[in-house]
Amino acid sequence: MSLRQAYKRKKGFHRAGSLVEGRLRAAGESRGFAVTRLLTHWSDIVGADVASMSSPVKVSYAKGGFGATLILLVKGAQAQIVEMQLPAILEKVNACYGYKAIARVKLTQTAPTGFREGQAIFQHAPKQSVAKRNPEYASQANNAVSVISDPDLRAALAAFGENVLHGKKEKL
Repeated sequence: MSLRQAYKRKKGFHRAGSLVEGRLRAAGESRGFAVTRLLTHWSDIVGADVASMSSPVKVSYAKGGFGATLILLVKGAQAQIVEMQLPAILEKVNACYGYKAIARVKLTQTAPTGFREGQAIFQHAPKQSVAKRNPEYASQANNAVSVISDPDLRAALAAFGENVLHGKKEKL
């Protein structure tokens, strides 16, 4: 690092965009985006209505080098609406690049709510009450911990001993 770079580094505030610019570019290039503006300004490029229904996922290049394919993620039934607007989207994206870099646009559909929201909710089995258990186990556990003077510790150890004797793995 030169003296001038060290001086600039210590001087004043920096824009937040300049701090993440290198990492964003590296992440975008790993997904095939040579122009990260396509990711960061998607709604400005294609319009707010199309951007609310879709998002760019990947740009894959053909073996020849020209004629890349842009892959868009679209939610459910909105894919038909976006598909009707593909020529306009293609024109706007190529205007962003400055030349005809994208030859095709593919749509990938996803669930309208996402995968996490569609998961089933599992309920834990209700804990057995002490009344349904064998009273003999409770008396054995209480007899084993009767020598302990602290009442809270004695109650916790008695409940633990009863669970062990009953064969259940319950948390205290």
